[in-house]
Amino acid sequence: MIERNYWIWYPGDFELYHAMKQNFSRIERGIGWPAFWKSEGFRNRVVFRRNYQLEKETVFSVYSKSIGYVLVGDRKYPFGREIICGPGETDVSVHAACIEKFPSIYIAGDVICSDSGWMVEDYDQPAVPVGYSKYFTRKEQDPSVWDYTEKIYLPIRIEEVNDGILCEFETELTAQIKVTGQIHKKQEETGQRDTYPMRIYCGESREEALNQEYCYYSWEIDPHTKCSPRCAVRYVFIPECKKSEVQVLAIHKYVDIPVKASFTCGDELLNQIWKVAEHTFRLCSGIFFIDGIKRDRWIWSGDAYQSLFVNQYLMADPDINRRTLLALRGNDPMTTHINTIVDYSLFWILGVKAHYEAYADEEFLKQVYPKMLSLMNFCEEQLDEHGFLIGRKQDWIYIDWADLDKEGPLAAEQMLLAACYKAMEEMGKVPECSGEGYKGKYEKLVRKIDQYYWDEEKSAYIDSFVSGKRQVTRHANIFAILYGIADDKRQEQIVGHVLLNDEIPAITTPYFKFYELDVLCRMGRLSEAFNQIKSYWGGMLRKGAVTFWEEYDPNVPEEE
Repeated sequence: MIERNYWIWYPGDFELYHAMKQNFSRIERGIGWPAFWKSEGFRNRVVFRRNYQLEKETVFSVYSKSIGYVLVGDRKYPFGREIICGPGETDVSVHAACIEKFPSIYIAGDVICSDSGWMVEDYDQPAVPVGYSKYFTRKEQDPSVWDYTEKIYLPIRIEEVNDGILCEFETELTAQIKVTGQIHKKQEETGQRDTYPMRIYCGESREEALNQEYCYYSWEIDPHTKCSPRCAVRYVFIPECKKSEVQVLAIHKYVDIPVKASFTCGDELLNQIWKVAEHTFRLCSGIFFIDGIKRDRWIWSGDAYQSLFVNQYLMADPDINRRTLLALRGNDPMTTHINTIVDYSLFWILGVKAHYEAYADEEFLKQVYPKMLSLMNFCEEQLDEHGFLIGRKQDWIYIDWADLDKEGPLAAEQMLLAACYKAMEEMGKVPECSGEGYKGKYEKLVRKIDQYYWDEEKSAYIDSFVSGKRQVTRHANIFAILYGIADDKRQEQIVGHVLLNDEIPAITTPYFKFYELDVLCRMGRLSEAFNQIKSYWGGMLRKGAVTFWEEYDPNVPEEE
């Protein structure tokens, strides 16, 4: 049963607004770096509507950060005014507009209130059920400002070094650094020590924080709040400073999504891997699933797709799934691929399927199914004569940071497309959705994949049939098992000739190791999966990781 009252808005606007803030938050060595894909706009003007059959007179008030008015029958009222109406049939509409953020309203009343029963329209499309969030239920809140949970961390170690102090926190945080006190800099001419603006250098390693030229984050402390902006940090270096002059603390700001899973076993390395993995994932699970807290801080569809599975077991929180999927997809018409990456558009489709399978969330599926259809139609505009998906000049064919043969249509891409056809057919069985025709498309594409990409001599799928190289990598073969493209015989061939073949280049990203481990487990190769977890993720721990990295190649020298 849905609790009330809520702040309500046009569905998706909340997510698009906060996604824009998230994707514009990247700072690299003092340079702002907004995400390089199309930014989806939120609506600036909407109208909320509701019809009531009032048994008696009732009172309500509407509150908003927008401009607008309340219309009861044919009479207008300003926001914030107490309104008396009823008894009898009563039409209530609230018109709200805002330039700098999405319009939202809060209605306080015993009978007329802002619950999930309202409809909203944008003067263009038919009215739809309103959007709302369990995090915004109080009148004094502003839905355009997220109220983070805060936890204070003190340094576990402070060292005087390089004519300054280096503060170390117990682990990686997403925090504002607060520095109180004053630094007095000695003037050579007078011999006096004067105060001066304080600059700090934040790093995930000791070496980074001490390197003032190449440190990723450096900030001038705000003279009023005494804080830096929120950023990824474990070490803080303050130059030309002594321990006695300042006090340093970190204000860790996060979305408090409770962890519902626990794990422990007799292998202490595996226990530590779980602990660091959980910490890494929680840092990246805020308003949305993001790729990392330091460098990009962006919402990427491929990272989000994997996060849906981890969330299912670790936190089982459907709200962050919905926020992330809505933020990624944006509005129609579809003109560019999600994150500019062809495979990331496909992962979005598969992400909706993963969410639906985990939570049986028919309401959300029905909300986004029209956008799934338009996205599939957009992808099908880029099929070649074989029915293979190819990228346009401006599109990015990614799959992984790996040396893939991308001349012509890429095998791994076609397997994702086939998986999407199958997903659309399955989800089309839900009332008000339609998956007609997708089963036939799936079967036809699988036959084409077998015809053009399977190499009997290599007992594997090749990346490309166009280049003539007949190159075999792990990626397409992993997808062939993961999405049921290969039959049982070929799956066993792939395990022996690809997955357990050291001559096939190893995967160097935890991102794609995720899929490799999944497939090893599906094929009953639990000992191989277990050994990979201990060697690969354990290898990062042996290098001193307190969160897991985007890429780890054990053969790269430690100083690099």
